[in-house]
Amino acid sequence: MSDQAHQPTLSQVRAFVAVAEYRHFGTAATRLNVSQPTLSQALASLEHALGVQLIERSTRKVLVTTAGKHLLPDALATVEAADRFFSAAAGVGNSLTGRIRIGFIPTIGPYVLPELLPALRENVPGLALQVVEDQTARLLDDLRAGALDLATVVVPADSHGLIEIPLYRENFVLVVPQAHVLSGKTELPIDVLGEFGLLLLEEGHCLRDQTLELCRSVEAHPDTVGSSRVNSLTTLLQCVAGGLGVALVPEMSVGAIAGAGLAIGRFAEPVPGRTIGLAFRGSSARRQDYELVAELLRATAPATAIFGSSRISADTPSVGRPLPQ
Repeated sequence: MSDQAHQPTLSQVRAFVAVAEYRHFGTAATRLNVSQPTLSQALASLEHALGVQLIERSTRKVLVTTAGKHLLPDALATVEAADRFFSAAAGVGNSLTGRIRIGFIPTIGPYVLPELLPALRENVPGLALQVVEDQTARLLDDLRAGALDLATVVVPADSHGLIEIPLYRENFVLVVPQAHVLSGKTELPIDVLGEFGLLLLEEGHCLRDQTLELCRSVEAHPDTVGSSRVNSLTTLLQCVAGGLGVALVPEMSVGAIAGAGLAIGRFAEPVPGRTIGLAFRGSSARRQDYELVAELLRATAPATAIFGSSRISADTPSVGRPLPQ
């Protein structure tokens, strides 16, 4: 292509990768922090420069053409190579410096960041950290699209194209009002979840899915019709304190209930729980850096974290992959 004005640009390739990933122009534009018209123009310019249609547009759906599917892996590799170049220019080299964009699901971030952020500042002062909090599916989408470098999620996740480093296991406990019949009880069976009004996080939160999976495993049928559904563990605990029901939560969150009119009940073995892990793209050249981040996450894990043994039996639903022995 002789005309320099029609040479594809990195921004245009990013636009194609984002639209192909999200299959929605509005979402892709938001993820790239550009306007939708700017995104559309970038994609159109790329198609014009290449002389092929990459995306089929209609009022109802966005489709990747056959040519687009063929070129998408190379486009993604181009974006990742550019990101590695920019990181190297920022001084990454062989040490943990430069920019790292890390995502956390809402049921993890508030409980690990207070310890993790000071540890990162002290141990890797050259690191420029960007934190994103979102639901699992969107974090993984951003990870694959190159908008994130790492995601701290419950594993195993939808790991196509991703590498997962298990960090630690955490148990679930049942949070109840202080005067509740289950207050302070131990050796609770899982099917107790179907006997009381069970409060859930909104759809899209993995903790909601894990709770319902546990219920199904013992054929418990919680009455969730018309129940409150909220977007944070803090609000969920407030609803429990207000007498709206009970809730299954990670043990690391119970430090927030002191003096809040709440109590906990503990489950019998095998205790239900989940495994927290760090995910990143398998194509990334920064695996060694990310393993250092994983070590810092382990070192600053909540006191309730369980290392070395998952304590998940064969009869327990696969809510999180067991940690290696």
